[in-house]
Amino acid sequence: MASVTASRRDSPVIVLAATGTFGLLLGWATYGLHGTTPVLDRLTNSTSTWIIWTAAAGALIRGRRLAVWGGALMMLATCGGYYAASALGGTFGSGALGTAAVWSVAGLIGGPLLGWAGWTVRRGRGDLRPVAGAVVAMVVLGEGGWLGLGLRYWGEAVAFLTAGVLLTALLTVYLARTGARRYWLCAALAPVGGLAFYLAEKAILNGLLTSV
Repeated sequence: MASVTASRRDSPVIVLAATGTFGLLLGWATYGLHGTTPVLDRLTNSTSTWIIWTAAAGALIRGRRLAVWGGALMMLATCGGYYAASALGGTFGSGALGTAAVWSVAGLIGGPLLGWAGWTVRRGRGDLRPVAGAVVAMVVLGEGGWLGLGLRYWGEAVAFLTAGVLLTALLTVYLARTGARRYWLCAALAPVGGLAFYLAEKAILNGLLTSV
Protein backbone atom coordinates (compact mmCIF):
# COMPACT_ATOMS: atom_id res chain seq x y z
CA MET A 1 0.00 0.00 0.00
CA ALA A 2 2.82 2.42 0.86
CA SER A 3 4.55 1.78 -2.48
CA VAL A 4 1.29 2.40 -4.36
CA THR A 5 0.79 5.68 -2.52
CA ALA A 6 4.38 6.74 -3.25
CA SER A 7 4.02 5.90 -6.95
CA ARG A 8 0.88 8.00 -7.15
CA ARG A 9 2.68 10.95 -5.58
CA ASP A 10 5.47 10.53 -8.11
CA SER A 11 3.05 10.43 -11.04
CA PRO A 12 4.14 13.02 -13.65
CA VAL A 13 0.60 14.39 -13.87
CA ILE A 14 0.36 14.92 -10.12
CA VAL A 15 3.88 16.34 -9.82
CA LEU A 16 3.43 18.78 -12.69
CA ALA A 17 -0.05 19.79 -11.53
CA ALA A 18 1.29 20.54 -8.04
CA THR A 19 4.27 22.42 -9.44
CA GLY A 20 2.11 24.48 -11.79
CA THR A 21 -0.37 25.29 -9.03
CA PHE A 22 2.37 26.42 -6.69
CA GLY A 23 3.86 28.55 -9.47
CA LEU A 24 0.52 30.27 -10.07
CA LEU A 25 0.14 30.97 -6.36
CA LEU A 26 3.71 32.25 -6.12
CA GLY A 27 3.19 34.62 -9.04
CA TRP A 28 -0.09 35.84 -7.57
CA ALA A 29 1.52 36.36 -4.16
CA THR A 30 4.50 38.28 -5.51
CA TYR A 31 2.13 40.70 -7.23
CA GLY A 32 -0.13 41.04 -4.21
CA LEU A 33 2.74 41.76 -1.81
CA HIS A 34 4.17 44.61 -3.87
CA GLY A 35 4.32 47.80 -1.84
CA THR A 36 3.24 46.26 1.47
CA THR A 37 6.59 46.85 3.19
CA PRO A 38 9.97 47.90 1.78
CA VAL A 39 11.46 44.47 2.49
CA LEU A 40 8.58 42.51 0.93
CA ASP A 41 8.47 44.88 -2.02
CA ARG A 42 12.10 44.15 -2.82
CA LEU A 43 11.76 40.43 -2.22
CA THR A 44 8.68 40.11 -4.40
CA ASN A 45 10.11 42.30 -7.15
CA SER A 46 13.07 40.00 -7.52
CA THR A 47 14.25 37.46 -10.07
CA SER A 48 15.82 35.44 -7.26
CA THR A 49 12.49 34.86 -5.53
CA TRP A 50 11.03 32.97 -8.47
CA ILE A 51 14.26 31.16 -9.31
CA ILE A 52 15.08 29.93 -5.79
CA TRP A 53 11.60 28.44 -5.44
CA THR A 54 12.06 26.76 -8.83
CA ALA A 55 15.28 25.16 -7.59
CA ALA A 56 13.49 24.07 -4.41
CA ALA A 57 10.77 22.44 -6.50
CA GLY A 58 13.43 20.60 -8.50
CA ALA A 59 14.96 19.31 -5.28
CA LEU A 60 11.61 17.88 -4.16
CA ILE A 61 10.92 16.01 -7.41
CA ARG A 62 12.34 12.49 -7.55
CA GLY A 63 12.99 12.12 -11.28
CA ARG A 64 15.63 14.23 -13.03
CA ARG A 65 13.74 14.64 -16.30
CA LEU A 66 10.56 15.48 -14.45
CA ALA A 67 12.46 18.06 -12.37
CA VAL A 68 13.61 19.74 -15.59
CA TRP A 69 10.08 19.84 -17.00
CA GLY A 70 8.78 20.96 -13.63
CA GLY A 71 11.25 23.84 -13.59
CA ALA A 72 10.01 25.09 -16.95
CA LEU A 73 6.37 24.78 -15.90
CA MET A 74 7.06 26.44 -12.56
CA MET A 75 8.54 29.55 -14.16
CA LEU A 76 5.80 29.81 -16.79
CA ALA A 77 3.08 29.34 -14.20
CA THR A 78 4.65 31.92 -11.89
CA CYS A 79 4.82 34.41 -14.73
CA GLY A 80 1.22 33.62 -15.66
CA GLY A 81 0.02 34.01 -12.09
CA TYR A 82 1.80 37.33 -11.71
CA TYR A 83 0.42 38.88 -14.87
CA ALA A 84 -3.05 37.42 -14.33
CA ALA A 85 -3.10 39.16 -10.95
CA SER A 86 -1.82 42.32 -12.63
CA ALA A 87 -4.63 42.18 -15.18
CA LEU A 88 -7.27 41.70 -12.50
CA GLY A 89 -5.66 44.48 -10.47
CA GLY A 90 -5.94 46.90 -13.39
CA THR A 91 -2.18 47.43 -13.80
CA PHE A 92 -1.67 45.38 -16.96
CA GLY A 93 -0.79 48.25 -19.30
CA SER A 94 -0.11 48.30 -23.02
CA GLY A 95 3.56 47.38 -22.58
CA ALA A 96 2.90 44.54 -20.15
CA LEU A 97 2.27 41.96 -22.87
CA GLY A 98 5.78 42.37 -24.27
CA THR A 99 7.28 42.28 -20.78
CA ALA A 100 5.34 39.12 -19.97
CA ALA A 101 6.62 37.53 -23.18
CA VAL A 102 10.24 38.37 -22.28
CA TRP A 103 9.87 36.89 -18.80
CA SER A 104 8.17 33.81 -20.21
CA VAL A 105 11.05 33.17 -22.59
CA ALA A 106 13.52 33.77 -19.76
CA GLY A 107 11.54 31.28 -17.68
CA LEU A 108 11.67 28.66 -20.43
CA ILE A 109 15.46 29.00 -20.44
CA GLY A 110 16.14 29.39 -16.73
CA GLY A 111 13.37 27.18 -15.35
CA PRO A 112 14.73 23.85 -16.65
CA LEU A 113 18.26 24.81 -15.58
CA LEU A 114 17.19 25.63 -12.02
CA GLY A 115 14.93 22.60 -11.80
CA TRP A 116 17.90 20.46 -12.82
CA ALA A 117 20.17 22.29 -10.37
CA GLY A 118 17.85 21.73 -7.43
CA TRP A 119 17.47 18.03 -8.29
CA THR A 120 21.21 17.56 -8.79
CA VAL A 121 22.21 19.20 -5.50
CA ARG A 122 19.97 16.80 -3.60
CA ARG A 123 19.99 13.63 -5.69
CA GLY A 124 22.81 13.85 -8.24
CA ARG A 125 26.17 12.12 -8.30
CA GLY A 126 29.72 13.15 -9.10
CA ASP A 127 31.20 16.57 -9.75
CA LEU A 128 27.95 18.01 -11.10
CA ARG A 129 26.52 18.40 -7.60
CA PRO A 130 28.77 21.33 -6.56
CA VAL A 131 28.36 22.87 -10.02
CA ALA A 132 24.59 22.71 -9.58
CA GLY A 133 24.93 24.32 -6.16
CA ALA A 134 26.87 27.18 -7.72
CA VAL A 135 24.11 27.61 -10.31
CA VAL A 136 21.54 28.10 -7.54
CA ALA A 137 23.67 30.54 -5.54
CA MET A 138 24.87 32.55 -8.55
CA VAL A 139 21.38 33.91 -9.15
CA VAL A 140 21.26 35.71 -5.80
CA LEU A 141 24.85 36.97 -6.17
CA GLY A 142 24.20 38.12 -9.73
CA GLU A 143 21.06 39.98 -8.77
CA GLY A 144 22.94 41.66 -5.96
CA GLY A 145 25.50 42.83 -8.52
CA TRP A 146 22.75 44.13 -10.80
CA LEU A 147 21.04 46.02 -7.98
CA GLY A 148 24.29 47.73 -7.05
CA LEU A 149 26.19 48.21 -10.29
CA GLY A 150 23.21 48.46 -12.61
CA LEU A 151 20.52 50.22 -10.57
CA ARG A 152 22.63 51.83 -7.82
CA TYR A 153 20.41 50.42 -5.08
CA TRP A 154 23.36 49.80 -2.82
CA GLY A 155 21.41 48.97 0.34
CA GLU A 156 19.43 46.23 -1.42
CA ALA A 157 22.58 45.11 -3.22
CA VAL A 158 24.42 44.52 0.06
CA ALA A 159 21.45 42.54 1.40
CA PHE A 160 21.29 40.32 -1.70
CA LEU A 161 25.05 39.81 -1.83
CA THR A 162 25.07 38.86 1.85
CA ALA A 163 22.21 36.41 1.25
CA GLY A 164 24.09 35.01 -1.74
CA VAL A 165 27.24 34.45 0.30
CA LEU A 166 25.25 32.74 3.06
CA LEU A 167 23.42 30.56 0.53
CA THR A 168 26.73 29.59 -1.06
CA ALA A 169 28.15 28.68 2.33
CA LEU A 170 25.07 26.63 3.28
CA LEU A 171 25.08 24.74 0.00
CA THR A 172 28.81 24.06 0.27
CA VAL A 173 28.44 22.73 3.82
CA TYR A 174 25.45 20.60 2.77
CA LEU A 175 27.41 19.13 -0.13
CA ALA A 176 30.37 18.41 2.12
CA ARG A 177 28.20 16.72 4.75
CA THR A 178 26.48 14.54 2.16
CA GLY A 179 29.78 13.34 0.73
CA ALA A 180 29.84 15.26 -2.55
CA ARG A 181 33.18 15.07 -4.34
CA ARG A 182 34.93 18.41 -4.79
CA TYR A 183 32.23 20.17 -2.81
CA TRP A 184 34.44 23.26 -2.66
CA LEU A 185 33.68 23.88 -6.33
CA CYS A 186 30.34 25.31 -5.22
CA ALA A 187 32.04 28.13 -3.32
CA ALA A 188 34.62 28.62 -6.07
CA LEU A 189 32.18 28.75 -8.99
CA ALA A 190 29.30 30.68 -7.42
CA PRO A 191 30.99 34.13 -7.65
CA VAL A 192 32.04 33.42 -11.25
CA GLY A 193 28.49 32.38 -12.08
CA GLY A 194 27.16 35.45 -10.28
CA LEU A 195 29.28 37.69 -12.48
CA ALA A 196 28.08 35.86 -15.59
CA PHE A 197 24.46 36.21 -14.43
CA TYR A 198 24.93 39.94 -13.84
CA LEU A 199 26.46 40.43 -17.29
CA ALA A 200 23.67 38.43 -18.95
CA GLU A 201 21.01 40.41 -17.10
CA LYS A 202 22.67 43.66 -18.07
CA ALA A 203 23.39 42.85 -21.71
CA ILE A 204 20.42 40.67 -22.68
CA LEU A 205 17.48 40.71 -20.30
CA ASN A 206 17.59 44.41 -19.47
CA GLY A 207 17.96 45.24 -23.15
CA LEU A 208 14.91 43.18 -24.04
CA LEU A 209 12.82 44.64 -21.25
CA THR A 210 13.64 48.23 -22.18
CA SER A 211 12.82 47.58 -25.84
CA VAL A 212 9.24 46.39 -25.27
